[in-house]
Amino acid sequence: MPIEPIPRALRSPRWWPAWVGLGLMWLLACLPMPLMRVFGSALGDLFHALSPERRRIVRTNLRLCFPDLEKGARRRLARAHFRALGIGFFEVALAWFASDRRLRKVTTFEGVEHVRAAEASGCGTLLLSGHFTTMELGCRLAHLAGARFHGMYRRADNLFADYWMRRLRDSRVGRPALPKEELRQIVQTLRRGDWVWYAPDQALEVANTRFVDFFGQPARTLTATSRLARMGRARVVPYFPRRINGRYHIEFMPALDNFPSGDESADARRINALLEDAIRVVPEQYFWVHRRFKDGPPGRPDPYDC
Repeated sequence: MPIEPIPRALRSPRWWPAWVGLGLMWLLACLPMPLMRVFGSALGDLFHALSPERRRIVRTNLRLCFPDLEKGARRRLARAHFRALGIGFFEVALAWFASDRRLRKVTTFEGVEHVRAAEASGCGTLLLSGHFTTMELGCRLAHLAGARFHGMYRRADNLFADYWMRRLRDSRVGRPALPKEELRQIVQTLRRGDWVWYAPDQALEVANTRFVDFFGQPARTLTATSRLARMGRARVVPYFPRRINGRYHIEFMPALDNFPSGDESADARRINALLEDAIRVVPEQYFWVHRRFKDGPPGRPDPYDC
C-alpha cells in the first residue's frame, strides 16, 4: 500500500512538540512489557485521582450494569478499569511500533479457523468487536492472526494526530481505513469481498439507533450492523481482544448465522448480548468512561446528572 507523504504543514515549528511526543511513544514501545504494565497502572491511578468527573461516570456505569455487585467491589473494579486505561496507553505504543515477532511471543489466538472459513466463502466480512482498552493493540493482533481488514475512523480535529493515527494503523494492517460516514464506500468494500473492522457499541448520534437493552439497561444502540451486513452481502465475525496474566488472547467466533434476521432491534440485542458475554470475562478492560446511557428513553432522567 502506498505511504501517504507527510504534509508540509506538519514540518512547521508548531508541531515540533508533537514530533517529540511521537518519538517518546516509539521509546515506550521498547520497554519490557512487565515494566509497561507497572507504569501504565501508575498512570491509571493518577488519572483516577485527578479525574473526578470520569471517576463518577465509571462508577455510574458499573452501578447500572452490575447492580448485584457489592459497592466496595464496584469501586475496586472502577480502579482496575483506570489502571487498564493507563496500560492501554502503552499498548497503543506497542500496536504502532512493536515488531510482529515480539507480539506473537505474547499472544494466543483462538478460533482462527473461523477467519479462514469466512475468507474461503468469498463474501465480505464485518469483523465485529467493541470498545475495549486493548482495542488498538487488538486490531494489530487480529491482523497477525490473518484477518486482513480495513479499519474505520472518525477524523481527528488535530492534524498531527489524524495523520499519524491513520498512517500507522494503515501501515500495520496493509489496507486503508474507511471514514465512518462514508456508507457507500463501506458497502462497496464489503461487496468486493473485503473485510471491515466495526464496533457498534458507541452511538454518538441519534440517527439509525434504537433503545436496546445493554446489561438490562435501555441504551441507544446502532442498528447499522444489520444494514451493513445486508447491503454489503457480508458475514459478521465477532472477535474480542483480552489481556490475561500479562499475555494477550484474541478470540474469533463463528460467523453469525441468520444475520441479519430482518428484525433490526433483535439483531442489535443479539450483538449487545455478545458484547456482554465478552465484557464479563475481563470487565475492567471495557471502556466504561464512555457515557453509554446518557440518552435514555423519554421520561428517564440522565443517570450521570447527579
